[in-house]
Amino acid sequence: MKKLLVSILIAAILWFVMFSPWTAPLLNFWKVMAVSATLLIALSVWFGKDLNKQFQLASKDVALGLASAIVLWFVFYLGDYFSSLLFDFAKPQVGSIYQMKEGENPLFLGLLLAFLVGPAEEIFWRGYVQRTLGGKYGEWMALIFTTLVYALVHIWSFNFMLIMAALVCGGFWGLLYKYTKNMVVLIISHAVWDVLVFIVFPIL
Repeated sequence: MKKLLVSILIAAILWFVMFSPWTAPLLNFWKVMAVSATLLIALSVWFGKDLNKQFQLASKDVALGLASAIVLWFVFYLGDYFSSLLFDFAKPQVGSIYQMKEGENPLFLGLLLAFLVGPAEEIFWRGYVQRTLGGKYGEWMALIFTTLVYALVHIWSFNFMLIMAALVCGGFWGLLYKYTKNMVVLIISHAVWDVLVFIVFPIL
């Protein structure tokens, strides 16, 4: 458990650097994200057990990953619509998230999200953190804890909409992992959703 706690602490520090108003303006978000994602994968491989056994590739797994990404996009579309009716700050906060891609090549961002960021987050948060906690405290406790921590590492953005987005995504992918135990499904779901919501069909 010490290795797991150290790994979570490292992730929290990385997310602080990426999102906090004291450090974010000094750095290129996407370069730091690329380094962070690489480090998350490395931590998962170094400390995780039998990570390779969580990868099962079949046509149904690909279909489930794609379908779940589309479902999650619609959840966010509806969430954006209703939150904008309820909260005056919703649209500006969502807009500030999309500002992070200004000046960047959309193709580069799409490839980065699909082949590094999305896979890294799933391998670390679900494949390593949630799986490790599940073996010790049970699957539901692991899902709840991982989801909350996944949301809380975004707290330094001071962006309520981003934190809630992370909470919804964490819960969604946490449940998907609980019932599939298959990283292929999770990676496809996360990678495709990232590209859909951030590049192809932005919700704004």
